[in-house]
Amino acid sequence: QVRLVESGGGSVQAGGSMRLSCAGSGFTYSWYCMAWFRQAPGKERELIANIGSDGRTNYAHPLKDRSTISRDAATGTLHVYLDMNSLTPEDTATYYCAASRTRGGVCYASNSFNYWGQGTQVTVSE
Repeated sequence: QVRLVESGGGSVQAGGSMRLSCAGSGFTYSWYCMAWFRQAPGKERELIANIGSDGRTNYAHPLKDRSTISRDAATGTLHVYLDMNSLTPEDTATYYCAASRTRGGVCYASNSFNYWGQGTQVTVSE
């Protein structure tokens, strides 16, 4: 059973940095594209970045030049990280980790993400 657990959220002042972590279990990591999304109150959920099992990454508009996604399974548990910097109050949202089973674990533009974590809140204050 696929399980994704996010951590690392909290409050930070504008201009600060934050690292989010996602621990994955219950699936074959090399078969999955992993991603981070976020959803602010009253807004639609939006993709931040994804990363394939091949390590290739794609970044979407919201945090494109202010974030880095990475993944590491060296400990036997898959960890997917999202490092964010130069945060602004507009980055306040619930951040979600997601997994999509794809051919070869490669991320495609048409990926449908079937598995989601419970989310972690990020609040950026002035």
